[in-house]
Amino acid sequence: MRMSAVGGLRPQPLEAFSEVEEQTVLAACPGAAVATRDERSAYHDSVWGGYESLLTAWAVDPLVRFTSATGGVLTALAQHLLEQDEIAFVLHVGADAERPLRNRWVMSETKEDVMAFNGSRYAPVAPLAGLAVALEREEPFAIVAKPCDLNAVAGLAKYDQRVDALCRFRLALVCGGQSRLSKTLDLLERFDVPADAVKEVRYRGNGNPGPTRVTTHEGIDHCVSYNDLWADESSWNLESRCTICPDALGEAADCAALDIWPGGGPTGEDEGFNGLVVRSSRGAKLLQSAFDHKALDQGAPLTIDELNDCQPHQVRKKYALRARLRALEEAGKPVPDTTGLRLTVLSKYLSPAQRDEVKQGTRVRIRRGRFTERVKNVDP
Repeated sequence: MRMSAVGGLRPQPLEAFSEVEEQTVLAACPGAAVATRDERSAYHDSVWGGYESLLTAWAVDPLVRFTSATGGVLTALAQHLLEQDEIAFVLHVGADAERPLRNRWVMSETKEDVMAFNGSRYAPVAPLAGLAVALEREEPFAIVAKPCDLNAVAGLAKYDQRVDALCRFRLALVCGGQSRLSKTLDLLERFDVPADAVKEVRYRGNGNPGPTRVTTHEGIDHCVSYNDLWADESSWNLESRCTICPDALGEAADCAALDIWPGGGPTGEDEGFNGLVVRSSRGAKLLQSAFDHKALDQGAPLTIDELNDCQPHQVRKKYALRARLRALEEAGKPVPDTTGLRLTVLSKYLSPAQRDEVKQGTRVRIRRGRFTERVKNVDP
């Protein structure tokens, strides 16, 4: 995966693919195909998909809860799996020690390893660049990643039997989209900090949501609040693929964790609480084990209406997706094939006039070049 001139990671083939390899790549690429998980669920919602339960939880360890993003649930679950010898390691992501503005995939084998890489990373990252290495270890593991990454894992599993045999647990964050590196560079410009002066960038944690903090080699901290960082949607610098993501809610995961701020955003700092969408029987067993072993505390159950209230932007996006994809198709642009994600049904929540408005907005972005990119690598 190489960083492009626009600040996004792009795949670069190392050599010519065979026909079989190309078929495998396309089957696993979430830019080409996205599907729901095969397992039948106890409950189902047109927006949120299949699930076993909806609940609130947080890490029992106060340090995990405070320093991690939201309530530290994904960190605590990864640590719990290692402690219980359910897995040999966790494939996840963290800051690149040599290039602190960048991220990289990591494999954690201890609780301490997991803690060293906790917290959200609002910048490009490709955890599946480490999947081949993980599979070659021939040991059971868990993965903590974005929904699109887990779509890819599920797609690859149909071609590679090692995936289901070894990737035992799949944990996701409900995703608002991946920002390009330009988002972080804009932040440095705001602070008047040159890139080579940066020692660490911390996007979330040390509270919920916690500040975004840039620390220089001289030990100077520059901070901005979560709400201030994301107040202007035009400055989010999201990848184009994220704006048409058919599954930002983690339907291929065993468990998906999310922020649960009523109305969709924080009004201040709190102790840290995660919403959890438990999607599989394996996820349900994992959660129960985490509660039994005091890795997680369980709060009140959640309802679909509460999820919709806490994630209104996800609901609006789901309603609009079919119209966005249709506009791209009409312009001759490629769109992912979707299976089981109910986009046509969800589009009917919009009136014909609203669907036309969505399509027109997408057409404008197409004309402005939002979905056209001449890839020029900047990585060596």
